[in-house]
Amino acid sequence: MPPASRVEEVRSELDELAQAVSSAQELMQAMVKLLHGRMLKYNWVGFYMLEPGAQPPMLVLDAFEGAMTPHVRIPLNQGICGAAASSGQTVVVDDVSKDPRYLACSLETKSEIVVPLFAHGKVVGELDVDSHFAAAFTPEHQDLVQHCAMLVGKKLETSGH
Repeated sequence: MPPASRVEEVRSELDELAQAVSSAQELMQAMVKLLHGRMLKYNWVGFYMLEPGAQPPMLVLDAFEGAMTPHVRIPLNQGICGAAASSGQTVVVDDVSKDPRYLACSLETKSEIVVPLFAHGKVVGELDVDSHFAAAFTPEHQDLVQHCAMLVGKKLETSGH
C-alpha cells in the first residue's frame, strides 16, 4: 500500500486538532499554522469572518499565517473573497492575473482558493489560501480546504466564536 499523501496526513491531523481544541478561535489559529507549515504551496492562509451587523456586509481578517495583508476588511461585493462569501461557493483561481476580481495582496501570489464557512446553514466567513505557484489547488487540495472550513463551521455551531 502506498504511503498516505501529505494531504491525507494533514487531514487526519486537522481532525485530531478539531477534537482537541475547545473553541473555533483556537481551531482557526492552530489550523492556519498547520496548513501554512505543512503544505508547501500554501504561502498565505487566513480566515475572514463576517462582521456581525455591519452595513454594508464586511469580511474582517481573523487568524492568519503568512505576510501581513493590506486587506484586513473586505466588503462582501469585492474580490474573490467577496465572491466566495456572497455566493456560498468555493472559488478556485489558477491564475490570479487573469481574474479581474482579484484584490492584489502580494505580487508573488499566483493562485488562490477561497472556501466559505457555514454555521447553522449561513455563511459566517471563509478560509482563504494563496499560493506563489500557478494552479496550486488540485481537486485534492480543494477537498482539504473545504474539509477545514467544515471543521471550523461545526466548531462554531457547538462552541460559538
